[in-house]
Amino acid sequence: MTINRRALVVQSNFSPFGNKIVQAGYADPAQMSRALAESRKSGRTLVNVLAEITGKEMPPELLRQYKKQQLFELKVLYGVETIDPEVTPITPEQVERAIESFVAVDICRRYQLLPIGRTDTDPGAVIVAMVDPDNLDAQDDLSRVLRSSGLGIIRRAIAPEDYQALISQYLDDAARKTNQTMRQSVDVALGESDLQGLEAMSIEEAGDDVDEADLASSLGDAESGPIIQLVNKVLIKALQEGVSDIHVEPQEEDMRIRFRKDGVLQEVFRLPKKVVPAVTSRFKIIANLDIAERRDTQDGRIRRVFSGRKVDFRVNSLPSRYGEKIVLRILDNSSTQLGLDKLIGRAEVLDVVREMAARPFGLILVTGPTGSGKSTTLYSVLAERNDPGINISTAEDPIEYALPGITQVQVIREKGLDFSKILRAFLRQDPDVILVGETRDKETAKTAIEAALTGHLVLTTLHTNDAAGAIARLDEMGIEPFMVGGALLGVVAQRLVRRVCDECRIAYQPTQEELARFGMTSSQDLELTLYRANTLPSEQRKGAIDSGTACPKCNGVGYKGRCGVYEVLRNTDKVQALITEGATTDRIKEAAVEEGMMTLLAYSLQLVRDGLTTLEEVERVTFTDSGLEAELKAKRKSSLTCRVCSAELQQEWLDCPYCMTPRFTD
Repeated sequence: MTINRRALVVQSNFSPFGNKIVQAGYADPAQMSRALAESRKSGRTLVNVLAEITGKEMPPELLRQYKKQQLFELKVLYGVETIDPEVTPITPEQVERAIESFVAVDICRRYQLLPIGRTDTDPGAVIVAMVDPDNLDAQDDLSRVLRSSGLGIIRRAIAPEDYQALISQYLDDAARKTNQTMRQSVDVALGESDLQGLEAMSIEEAGDDVDEADLASSLGDAESGPIIQLVNKVLIKALQEGVSDIHVEPQEEDMRIRFRKDGVLQEVFRLPKKVVPAVTSRFKIIANLDIAERRDTQDGRIRRVFSGRKVDFRVNSLPSRYGEKIVLRILDNSSTQLGLDKLIGRAEVLDVVREMAARPFGLILVTGPTGSGKSTTLYSVLAERNDPGINISTAEDPIEYALPGITQVQVIREKGLDFSKILRAFLRQDPDVILVGETRDKETAKTAIEAALTGHLVLTTLHTNDAAGAIARLDEMGIEPFMVGGALLGVVAQRLVRRVCDECRIAYQPTQEELARFGMTSSQDLELTLYRANTLPSEQRKGAIDSGTACPKCNGVGYKGRCGVYEVLRNTDKVQALITEGATTDRIKEAAVEEGMMTLLAYSLQLVRDGLTTLEEVERVTFTDSGLEAELKAKRKSSLTCRVCSAELQQEWLDCPYCMTPRFTD
């Protein structure tokens, strides 16, 4: 009897399907072994690897046998039924209806799954074809999405090739429909002059942004669409002009796009109503948001490379009366200069902040409204404390800037990873300095204060109007005053005022009434030369820029850049006693001013005296009756002793009669 040794070798080395391939003559044993090894190493399908090695397509009968074996292995591996589109046809319309009704496309792409349809049972369930039916994260997200509709999940296994074919067809159809709508709508929005040169100004894709790369490849020729060019132009113009925020706002009759530059919004584009859905969808697509969800807020992120630097856009969508409003916050690391000396211009204030930041433990609060530079101040403190011998950890939402050598943790509320949980974890990791992005609740505040009391330097932010108001805010959260008094090192309140353009500013002599309104009544103030911004009306600005008559530095705005205004409340013995006894905010502020605190108003007025900003900016940003009242009270209390020669005065003089030092009056 003759023994077929070649057949025995084949059967002993390969699977039954592999033996069939060799026996059919499609590949020899060496090619088969090489294909198996390459498939395991790269994760590519055996069919594709064999086609590449042999240089020919696999015969249809072998492909069908491979498919049957693959589906059988999936069924055995996952213990669920399989779906074969060749046996049970799945139409593009069926996939489109299921995605729009049950599971958003971003979830489908993230976990490689597709909703197929809904059962007729009660309660109902959605049949979901999954490349990996055992993916627990996918099951959790599906349960969360379908729970609100009272639907369950029926898992089915699908071959990766079938899933890719179905999802690609859906994305191609969606891109084709969206692009058709865009082309019909954008003709009214842009003229030929607006479109010239847009291709040359395209934003490069970030190399490490996998989602964006996948999106670009799936859109294909849609990248040249006019709406895509328009959105690129908006992003590029914002980066070129150094703005901080982009507001995309649907109105009743049209859509306007405004930029926030130096803290002030300016309208840049006004588009017709018919482009609202297309523009909104484009922003949501590149931010990886669910374009089918229009009734809930969403948060996303866009990363691009522009002029050789990486730039992040933090994106938020909000349903409004006339459509979804999109706001993009630009996070540009290259434009931010970290360092307290680059932020705080007054040496005495800088020294106080640095002294607090150098302490080994305690709590430092930074307060101010959104966009007032709190994050930059906190990062500057961390940059000055960053040293190989110090363990620094931050909890942020979101992580705005990457700092080398520091452990930064992103808050993920959907997973229960909030500020308080991260902070408790930090305390078990031997930290020296801890930053908590924002303190919003009692648990976070209490944990932060306990950390400050047990040997850690804790930095965090609050939303209050001034430094003294932070004490009342903690009291409202339910934190005991004695704990605040014992843990607190100080509070830094801050604002940003626009810097008057030094090329076109207008000098003038202020009137005594104008100065008195701001509490500037000394003889020195009466001789001041102040400056106004040379601001052109918005309707004249564009013409002046085009004709070259506008200021080349500020383009007729009158302001260029911003400078910080700071109010630093130190927790001295007197202030601590007032905090512990539960004194009012006004009393704490008065005591702090008496001990040398420069208020936001006083700091900003000093910037006016130095010619860096204007009284109009002070009134817009920092002027408050309470701030002026506290400062005047402190001045009255110290007015009976000359601050230079210490002479005792009999009444409130305009100037000291002994050394002629300027005094303050009512």
